[in-house]
Formats: sequence, structure tokens, C-alpha cells
Amino acid sequence: MRDASFQGKSALIADDDDVVRSTLGRLLRHLDMTVADAPDGAAAIQKIEGTPFDLVISDLSMPALDGFAVLAAVKARQPRTPVIILTGAGGVPDCVRAMREGAFDFVTKPFHPTALTETVRAALGQSAASATKAKDVVPGSDPSPTATGAMLLGKSSALQELLALVEQVGPTDATVLILGETGSGKEVIARLLHASSPRAGQRLVAVNCAAIPEALIESELFGHVKGAFTSAHETRIGRLREADGGTLLLDEIGELALPMQARLLRVLQDQSVTPVGSERSYQINVRFLAATNRNLEAMVREGRFRQDLFFRLNVVPIQVPPLRDRLDDVPALAEHFLEQAARRLGRSIKLSDKALGILQLYGWPGNVRELENLIERMAILDRDGTIDSDDVPPTLGSETGEAVARTLWDLTENGVDLPTSVARFERALIGTAMRRSANNKSKAAVLLGIGRTTLIDKLRKLGI
Repeated sequence: MRDASFQGKSALIADDDDVVRSTLGRLLRHLDMTVADAPDGAAAIQKIEGTPFDLVISDLSMPALDGFAVLAAVKARQPRTPVIILTGAGGVPDCVRAMREGAFDFVTKPFHPTALTETVRAALGQSAASATKAKDVVPGSDPSPTATGAMLLGKSSALQELLALVEQVGPTDATVLILGETGSGKEVIARLLHASSPRAGQRLVAVNCAAIPEALIESELFGHVKGAFTSAHETRIGRLREADGGTLLLDEIGELALPMQARLLRVLQDQSVTPVGSERSYQINVRFLAATNRNLEAMVREGRFRQDLFFRLNVVPIQVPPLRDRLDDVPALAEHFLEQAARRLGRSIKLSDKALGILQLYGWPGNVRELENLIERMAILDRDGTIDSDDVPPTLGSETGEAVARTLWDLTENGVDLPTSVARFERALIGTAMRRSANNKSKAAVLLGIGRTTLIDKLRKLGI
């Protein structure tokens, strides 16, 4: 049966390797796609200027103009066209740059045909979603996939420490437990870990444990044989075996019921899978990543999560910082989302320093996703081309005691965390002064009424 995801779609392949272009071309044509190709970046950009494409796949290293140049050209001329970057050697810096600059994904050669097919399907799905969103944007709705790479924007010390840890852990086969709030970017970190590993050419299979009913999760993970239960009309290998040779991401692992936790522990221990209704076991070779917004240690104490499974998963814990801990990144994120929204709306929109200052003082409980939705909402409602402080919702900008408690302060059960709140406010003021002075420390110090040496010391202490 033909897959409608690919039918009628067009793709441009840019690669200086004739064999890669030929292989990719055959794969995409087999999927019923129309394919054009280019032997280098310059030729690819020429074709982009004259022909619209549904997808662009570009090698990173090419003569004259590289894959980043092709990516920039696509984003400038065909902003809704997804770009997949290919490279012969995965690495966190290149992955991060590609995602920051708007690439849909980053694939290491040699690639597995099934893995690349799934990436192409997902990219085309994003393109369709982007087109729909451009026609009918609903404020407060789910964010567009642009937020995925955008969460890596910024130069805060918290973000740099996170990326340094990913760069160190990615090339290993270690099991990683990714911790963080909803919307903070846990799945992005999982993708980076996979893309920078020796398994990058194989599949990254993601399973959302919270989205699958408890009665179906065993079959979803382990697979089943035909006739194993009433609706088992055919044999299914399951997600664990689908990830063989690659990486499995168990998202929202804290939602997994105790009986399934016990079965999963066995897989982690011996890399062996027994489908439902079968007596045969299959050996697999899978790297495990798990992600959760839950406090698993507290769940262990409460008897809701197995301690032995927690220890198996928690080989290398990676804590993804919430946006309130990287407020220095808010300007870069806000400008990025505003540029995307303005492009979709077909007009020019600016963000004033006053409005940006308010955004930097907010606690962002919804993290990067919340910021993207807010920027889009304000862009839609903008009338004069400038989003100013009075365009920011009162819940962010009001100076009433309740709003201040929600935005400036970290309230705990014992009261107010004053040092954190003061540091946050100071960081926002210094950041605004630096922007207004075009990063001239002497001018910024004058704006703040402090000495240049004092400012330099505060910049160092605050990690700005």
C-alpha cells in the first residue's frame, strides 16, 4: 500500500558524493517522491532559488558552500521547507548549530534506510503542520516544531554546562536519565545524545509511556505473536526490537506501572525481549534513554517506582534547566520566535526593550513552549509593528503583589527565596543595559549607575 505521506512530494538532495546522491534518490523515488539533486552547495542554492521543494536533504561538508549555507538559503527563500543535514561524523557542536539555525534533524552517515525514511516522514509532517498553522494560528495552542531546535538558543552558563555534559556523554553507550520540567527540552537532549553517538545512523525510537494505555503498553514495547490476545490479528515485533542497533527513548518513564517496570528491568539487565504470547526470547542491542518530569527518587520512597529500575536508569543523570534558570537566553529565544511569527504573518514586528525586560523577569512555568506561544499571540494581536510593555499580558507585567510573587520570586513552602529573586532581577537589569549599550561595558555601567569594574564583576558572577 502506498504511503500518502510521501506521494506528490518533492525533495532536493545536495551532496558531493555521487553514491550518496544515487542511494538517497532511489530511496525517495521508491517512496513516490519527485527528486532533484545537486553536487555541491552552490548548485543546490541555485535550484532552491528557482524551484519550491517540500524537503531538502543536504550534506554538511561540500565544496565552496557547505550544508549550513544551503540551510540558510532554504530558511530565507522557503522558510517552511524542512531541511535534514547529513554528515559523515556526528558531533554535538554541529548538531547544536544545525538545530539552532532551523534544521529539522541531523543524520550521520552511513544511515539506516528505515531510520532515514522515518525522519523524512516526520519532516514532511512538520511541513504540513507549519502550513496549517500559518493559515490558522490559535493563540495558546501547541507549539510548532520550530521550538525544538530553538530551545538550544542562547549563551547562558546553564545551557553551556548542559551542552558540555551532552558532548561528553553522547559518544558513549551509557544509559541516561533526562530530568526536567515539561517544555524544557528533554526530547531535544535525547536527540542530541543519539546524534552524537556511534548509533546515529540507526533508529532513535521514542515511546511516550504516558500516551499509551496500560493495557497496551506491554504489546507496544515487547511486541506480540499473532493470536496472543483477541485483537492480535498479526505478529508485531514491538518498539524494543525496532530500536535494535539504535537508541530507545522512554519518555515520561515515571508513568509506567509497576508490573511493566519489572519487565523493563529485565530487558535492561540482559538485553533480551520476549514478545507477548511467545516463549522465544530475542537478543537486542539498544542504548536506553529515559526522560521524566517526575521526581523518581520521591516515587521510590513512596513505593511507586522500583528502586532497582531507578538505579539502572540513573547511570548518567542529565538535568535540563528550566527557562527561569537561563533567563539570559530569553532575548535570543524571544527574537527567534518573533522572527518566525512575523514571517508567517507576512509583516515586520519588533520587540521593545521594555517588553523584553518584562519577559526576562517572568518565571516561565511552561518553559520554552510557553514563551513561543506568548510571542506568537502578541505578534498576532500587534497593530503597529512594535510589541511594547503594554502589549504584554498583565499576568506577566503587573506589579501587584500576587503577580510579583508569581514572576519575580521563587516561593517555597517556607517563604520567599530572596537571593534568587534579587539575582534574577539584577540579571535582567544588567542584560537590558548591555543590550542598550550594544555590549559596551562602560556605557552599560553608566546606565546602571555603577563602576565599570563592579559591572564586570557582576557579569562574571551572574554568568552573563
